[in-house]
Amino acid sequence: MPVTSSPEAVYHAEHAWTGGAVASGVVIEVAGGRIAAVRTGVAVPPPGARALRGLTLPGLANAHSHAFHRALRGIAQRGSGTFWTWRDSMYDVAARLDPGSYLELARAVYAEMALAGVSCVGEFHYLHHALGGRPYADPNAMGEALIEAAAQAGIRITLLDTCYLSAGFGAPPEPHQLRFADADADAWAARASALKEREHARIGAAIHSVRAVPAGQIAPVARWAAERDAPLHAHLSEQPAENEACLAAHGCTPTRLLAERGALGPRTSAVHATHLTGDDIALLGGSATTICMCPTTERDLADGIGPAAGLAHAGSPISLGSDSHAVVDLFEEARAVELDERLRTLRRGHWSAAALLRAATRDGHASLGWPEAGRIEAGALADLTTVALDSVRTAGPPAALGAETAVFAATAADVRHVVVGGRQIVRDGAHLLVPDVPAALAGTIARLTAS
Repeated sequence: MPVTSSPEAVYHAEHAWTGGAVASGVVIEVAGGRIAAVRTGVAVPPPGARALRGLTLPGLANAHSHAFHRALRGIAQRGSGTFWTWRDSMYDVAARLDPGSYLELARAVYAEMALAGVSCVGEFHYLHHALGGRPYADPNAMGEALIEAAAQAGIRITLLDTCYLSAGFGAPPEPHQLRFADADADAWAARASALKEREHARIGAAIHSVRAVPAGQIAPVARWAAERDAPLHAHLSEQPAENEACLAAHGCTPTRLLAERGALGPRTSAVHATHLTGDDIALLGGSATTICMCPTTERDLADGIGPAAGLAHAGSPISLGSDSHAVVDLFEEARAVELDERLRTLRRGHWSAAALLRAATRDGHASLGWPEAGRIEAGALADLTTVALDSVRTAGPPAALGAETAVFAATAADVRHVVVGGRQIVRDGAHLLVPDVPAALAGTIARLTAS
C-alpha cells in the first residue's frame, strides 16, 4: 500500500516536539496528507481523534541506506579485518540478488525502518545490473524494486541513483563490480533519466566516490542533478586510503576534487566525511554541503570519528543515516554524534538534543529533497513518529525533557506509532502493512545467505 494523500484525520498527541520545544495536549489536524493545523494545550482529545501517547516527533529521515547490506548483520561482525575486507562479504551478497529478491529484502528492511520511526529513506542505490553487468530488460529493474518496496512498507523514498564507473583511480571495474557500473556518466544519466517520481518517491543522484567516478565524469553527474534541482550525494573520505590514492592521482583531496568539479553545494550531501583537512572542512561548510553522519556503521567498520562539530560550525547542516544497517536506530545515530565527539575531545556538550533531532528530521528530509517534511506545523507533510515515555529506558524524566530523553535514552524499540502522509503505518509497535517483520527479514536473508 503506497503512501497516498490521506483523507481528513485528527491526531491528539500527549506531547509533541513542535517549534523546537515540547508542548502538551497537541491536536494535529490532517488533510490531503499534510498538516492543516496544530493546536497545543488541548487536554481533552476532540471527538474521533486518534491518540498518540508519548512524545510525538516529526517522522525521522534515514538519509543514507544500502538496503542489501542488512543481510550482512551478524555475518560482518565475525572475525577481524578492515573496511576493505568487509567489502568482500558485501560483494558476495550483492551477487545473489535479483529484482524479485531485492524487492522482498528491501520491503522487510524498510518495514524495520518504519518500526524504528523512519518515515523517509535515502537509498544510495548502485546495484543496477544483472551478473556480469548485463542490463535487465528494464535497465532500472533494481531501482524500481526499491521504489516498490518502500511503497509496500508505507514509507517515502528518495532513490539516489548512483554513478559507479571504476574500481579505483584509472582502474576498470573488477568482475564483482560490473553489476554496479555503467559505461560512463552519459550512459548512467540516460538510464537514471528514465526513473519517474511518484507520490511517495523522489529521484536524486549520487557519485559513489571519487575512486569509483573518474574526475572527468564527476561534472556530468553534478550537472544532471542541478538541471533537475535534485539531491546529489557522495561517499567522501571514508578511509585514509581513499585520500592517499586521490592525492597520488590528482594532487588534491577528494573534497577539493569534488569542489573543483562543481559537486558541492546546498543540494549536496557528503556521506561520512571522516578524514578531512582543515581546508576540506572550510570547503564543505562554506558551500553549505550537508554532512551525513552514520556513526553506527563508521564504528562497525572501524572507519574513525568524523569532525561533525567542526563541520557544523563551518556551515554544514548535519543529517543521519544507518548506512550498512548494523543497527537501524536513528536515536542511536543521533546520540552517537555527540558521544563520539566527547570521546574525541574529552569534553561534553557539543550538541543539544534539539540540534540532533533537527538532524534526524528537518535537515535529513531537506537533504533528500523533501523540504516540506520534518516538522510539525501547518503545511508540512503529515509524517509523525511517537516515542514512548514510559518504557524502562525513558521512564522518569518530566515530559518537558522529552527531547533529551528521546535522543539520549530512547531506542528504536521505544517507537510506538508512525504516521506517513496522515495514514498510520505503525500502531502500538506493530507494522500494519508487513505483519511479521522479523519473519520477513529472517526468511529473505536466510535464502540469500544459504551456501
